[in-house]
Amino acid sequence: MAQAGLHFDHVSIALGSTVLVALDCRLAPGEVLTVMGPSGSGKSTLLAFVGGFLDRAFTARGRVFVGDDEITNLPAEERHAGILFQDPLLFPHMSVAGNLVFAIPERISGRAERRDRAEQALEGVGLAGMGDRDPDTLSGGQKARVALARVLLSEPRTLLLDEPFSKLDADLRRQMRELVFAKARDSGLPTLLVTHDEADAEAAGGTVVRIGS
Repeated sequence: MAQAGLHFDHVSIALGSTVLVALDCRLAPGEVLTVMGPSGSGKSTLLAFVGGFLDRAFTARGRVFVGDDEITNLPAEERHAGILFQDPLLFPHMSVAGNLVFAIPERISGRAERRDRAEQALEGVGLAGMGDRDPDTLSGGQKARVALARVLLSEPRTLLLDEPFSKLDADLRRQMRELVFAKARDSGLPTLLVTHDEADAEAAGGTVVRIGS
């Protein structure tokens, strides 16, 4: 299936009378838009709006499209937005493979097929053969890779990145930036990154929007 772009149609988000974010732009498949600003400036609020979990304290206007499909008023689970947070948020009671299988769409049936897809996803992030591991035995960098593989297995139509590199050390940050942005490009996923780190924006390429300055 051909991937679609992401369109922000005169989007604005306000808290009371203060407009935090105003955005009107289009992202091609595989392109990254970086929104930068200090803590509390509204970066994550924009992600919440796109993902479908914006706090009711905020007022949002405008529309969001993925391809020709407007997602502005859809429930979060129908938006097919893959989200990576600062923490990997792996399920501790499941194996690594269990975490991945959980994300595979239900239409893909058959235990063997689902397990095979999970193993392929692990290989794709450099963790071949680690499906039976307990997530607690993984390093921080390995957990981040599993979280990325899980998001990609869910077959998202867009990728939302909420400072996912911020808790990694410098070398791991560089590795994960390269991996995440390469996967986004290869998968044709329009990607929204929010960060306060200039190195993230530089690695992402594409347009940078600065808010709250």
